[in-house]
Amino acid sequence: MEKEKMIAKRPPMGWNSWDCYGASVNEEALLGNARYMHDHLKEYGWEYVICDIQWYEPTADSHEYHKFARLEMDEYSRLIPAVNRFPSAADGKGFGPIAEQIHDMGLKFGIHIMRGISRQAVHNNTKILGSDATARDIAHPASICMWNTDMYGVDAEADGAQEYYNSIFKLYAQWGIDFVKVDDIARIDCGKEAPGAGVSEIALIRNAIDACGRKIVLSLSPGPARVEQKDYLLENANMWRMTDDFWDKWELLYGMFERCHAWEGIGCKGHWPDCDMLPLGHLCLCNKENGQVGHYTHFSEDEQKVMMTLWCIFRSPLMIGSELRDNDDFTLSLLTNKRLLDMHRYGRKARQVTRKDDCIIWKSASKEGKTYVAVFNIGEKKNKIKLKFKDIGLGSGSEVNAVEIWTNLSVTIKDKQSVELEPHSVKCYEI
Repeated sequence: MEKEKMIAKRPPMGWNSWDCYGASVNEEALLGNARYMHDHLKEYGWEYVICDIQWYEPTADSHEYHKFARLEMDEYSRLIPAVNRFPSAADGKGFGPIAEQIHDMGLKFGIHIMRGISRQAVHNNTKILGSDATARDIAHPASICMWNTDMYGVDAEADGAQEYYNSIFKLYAQWGIDFVKVDDIARIDCGKEAPGAGVSEIALIRNAIDACGRKIVLSLSPGPARVEQKDYLLENANMWRMTDDFWDKWELLYGMFERCHAWEGIGCKGHWPDCDMLPLGHLCLCNKENGQVGHYTHFSEDEQKVMMTLWCIFRSPLMIGSELRDNDDFTLSLLTNKRLLDMHRYGRKARQVTRKDDCIIWKSASKEGKTYVAVFNIGEKKNKIKLKFKDIGLGSGSEVNAVEIWTNLSVTIKDKQSVELEPHSVKCYEI
């Protein structure tokens, strides 16, 4: 997969529609968020605009799925955008017009798909482009998603299976797609009824991307992917989820420290373990909560800094979940902190240095000689955390000059100095 290493050389950064719109995203929301990214975030490295699940379902309206809903599909069993939600897709244009507009902004466009072939295609026994086989011939009816009724798995041994995946990725290449998030696949075993389905379908997808004539980032979801499967994931994917869906709940953020520690040292150019989306800002706009449309993140400001610091020092892909146009000044400041994003972009060999109960230190270093040190208190009481230079690779000097990334203040750090932190908070130093 050598040529693919030029894709996602650094962890991708962008916006995904799931946290704010669920399955209900439409053309106006995609392009509106793209324009915000162009105007406010592009210069900081944010570039991907991702349309998440069920863009082919005309009646999708929330984070809940409509069981066995009618889907938009072409004559070759390929799902296509619902025109009532994406008007520019009319007359067979698909996502081409939206991709063109996003490319004109200097950004990249991606979509979400479920693994497999639609049940609608199988029940109608529609054709497969480039094969005499039909949808029914390649379906694996026992291989189903446990939380969505749209698809059957594909039987990788069946004639026409590879041709089906080739046909959908050639269509995506024609549309100008730059990123595909494939769901119900990163756990690899994909359910008790179809062990190994993930492995076999990932292989079909990898082949199809390599043959489609366009560089496309492959993101696998949901997690948790298993560390012992890292070699297969490194060979076949650009991103894979370390976790199930991540939301704005402290217990999920607390647990992410253990996941990042388990995956440390594995991410490399073109291949990134994924902490999942950043539930910042205005979320769940397709839901009414307490009489309001959605909610602003349940994380406190300090907790948001904890999340951003961990994602960035670990070098996870960064996908914003909010309706960008509703960002307040604080949310925007999180996404435009240049020192933080330089740590994400240029930091190398990130690792957990120490953990004592809920006091944690991570470090990374740049090729240019900068050392990044993040000190976290994820406990429930104020704590002091001692910084020992030998632990963070600073040699035997007595003190160093640094900048605290969140306050942008210059500070002097002494060997074995104690850093005092409130509960659920972080300090991060560029040395």
